[in-house]
This record gives sequence, structure tokens and C-alpha cells, in this order.
Amino acid sequence: MLKVRTHPDYPPEEGRYIRGNDASPVAVAIILCSDADKIPPEIEGLVRAGVESGAALSGTVQTENIGFEKIICNIVANPNIRYLVIGGPESEGHLTGEAMKALIRYGVDEKMRIINTASPHPFLYNIPTEFIERFRKQLSVIDLQFEGNPDVIRKAVWTCYQEKPVQFRDYSLYDPGAFPELPLRGKITMRVTNPWIELPDDGERDAIEKAKKLIARLKAKSEGKPG
Repeated sequence: MLKVRTHPDYPPEEGRYIRGNDASPVAVAIILCSDADKIPPEIEGLVRAGVESGAALSGTVQTENIGFEKIICNIVANPNIRYLVIGGPESEGHLTGEAMKALIRYGVDEKMRIINTASPHPFLYNIPTEFIERFRKQLSVIDLQFEGNPDVIRKAVWTCYQEKPVQFRDYSLYDPGAFPELPLRGKITMRVTNPWIELPDDGERDAIEKAKKLIARLKAKSEGKPG
């Protein structure tokens, strides 16, 4: 099957993941429901199982906004990745697993909100819609959420490598080869500290910028500086 080169900057975003085989057809995302500095051993075991069995990327995801945006940027930079294994528990505060499955199934609305999810802050403001749609087209989800057995993750990753379809639970899996479009290169462009707050449109941004410049001129004038 056809394999292609990743983008030269792949993976563009840093995160809590391990890089494995760039030609692999699968990435693994384990839901994290604890503090980043207190990751349970069983979650670490699931992440290691992913990369040790051949995943391109295997790591944790906690938030349904910037966490997703990082995953999207990294995966669209590697067209060889065709599956996303979702494992681990649910994050009660974020409903991360539910939101990821909704994203791939339904996409986002005109406000960049993930459709059909009860997750509290499912806004993807920092990446273009093109990346989101490419991510959805490029991937199929293998839902192993609430699985605590690393061998199940290993089996799923192994099955994705097969040249002919192999039955794995309710999935018929094999390596279809690279997605037939060039890798996309992109990074998160705007760090949103409060992703539940809707961003201003272009007109509002221009007005805010003009107001800032006017305030700066008035301040400079009051201090006797040239405006």
C-alpha cells in the first residue's frame, strides 16, 4: 500500500505523546482525567502499549478544545494515519471522549463549536475549518474507551496494520494506505485562555485595535511624548 512522507515539521505541536512509526496507519489517544503531573500508571501503560505495538503517535488528551486542536494539527501533517484509537476513562469535567467522537462524526458549526456534544467547552477557535474537515475525512475512530487492558490497545493497533480486512470486535480493519492528499502544516495560531468565550469578529477586532491605538496616543500626549 502507498505510504508518503510526512510534512517536514511533523509533528508540529508538542504534547503528552510519544512518537512512533511515521508510516503507521494508527494513532492512539488515551483520555486523561487526572492532573498532568499525576498521571496514573495504568494510563501510562495504555499509552506505552500504543506506541510499542506500532502507533504513529500515542499519548493522552484531556481538554476538548486546545487538546483536540493539537491532535488535529499533528494528524493532518501525516496522511499515513487513518485510524484514531480512543481509550481510557471519560473525563467527567470535559467529556473528552464523547466530544472527540462527536467531532469526527458531526464536525463543528459556524461558531466552531463541536456539534452534538454535552461537553462544556467544545470550541476549536485556533485552527482553520480546513484542518477539521481534513481530520474527519482522513480518520476512522476505533472506540475502546473504558478499556483498561493494554493488550486490547495492542490488538487494535496490530489489526490496523494488516493488508487485508481483519475483524476486530465490530470493526473490519486493515491498512488502506495514505490519505490521498498532501500533508497539511499548521500550528495553533491563537492561544485562547478562555475557550468558552466567543471570539470577536473582524469588525470588532478592528474597533478594538483602533481603540487601543487611540488610548496609546492620548497617553503619550498626556506624558508629553510625540504621538
